Amino acid sequence: MSLAGLLSVIAADPQLQRALSQGDADTDLVAPPALRPFLTASIASNSAAGPAATGQPRFVLAVTATAREAEDLTSALGSLLPEGSVACFPAWETLPHERLSPRSDTSGRRLAVLRRLAHPDSANSRSGALSVLVTPVRSLLQPMVSGLGD
Repeated sequence: MSLAGLLSVIAADPQLQRALSQGDADTDLVAPPALRPFLTASIASNSAAGPAATGQPRFVLAVTATAREAEDLTSALGSLLPEGSVACFPAWETLPHERLSPRSDTSGRRLAVLRRLAHPDSANSRSGALSVLVTPVRSLLQPMVSGLGD
C-alpha cells in the first residue's frame, strides 16, 4: 500500500522545515522510530524546504543501529517512495576472524546493491538508481574490497 500522499503533510511541518533550513547536506537529524521513515522519505524526495531543496530527488544514506531496524526502515520506506528506489545493504553475519563464510543470499544482496550504486539501469526498477540506501552501522564498519560494484 502506498502512503506517499502523507509526505506532503510531513514536509509542510514547520519544525522539519526549520531543522532542514538551519543545516546543510551533512546535518544529522535524530527522530523517534515512528517518524524516521517519513523524515527519510521527505529528505530523499527533497520535498522539504531547506538550502539544498531543489525539487530534485537526492540520495540518502540512512544508518541504523541494528540490522532489524534497517529492515524495518527499508520496509516502511517501500510504501512511501517509488518502487525499487530503496535498498538495504546488509552486514555480514560473521566476523573477519571466524572460519565461517557469510550466507550466499547476504553476499548476493550486498553485490546487487553495490552494482546498482556503480551502474544504475534506468530501464529496470529493480536495478535502477537508488534514492535511499539503508544499512546497519555494522555494515559500514566492515572492510570491503574496492571495485565490487563492477
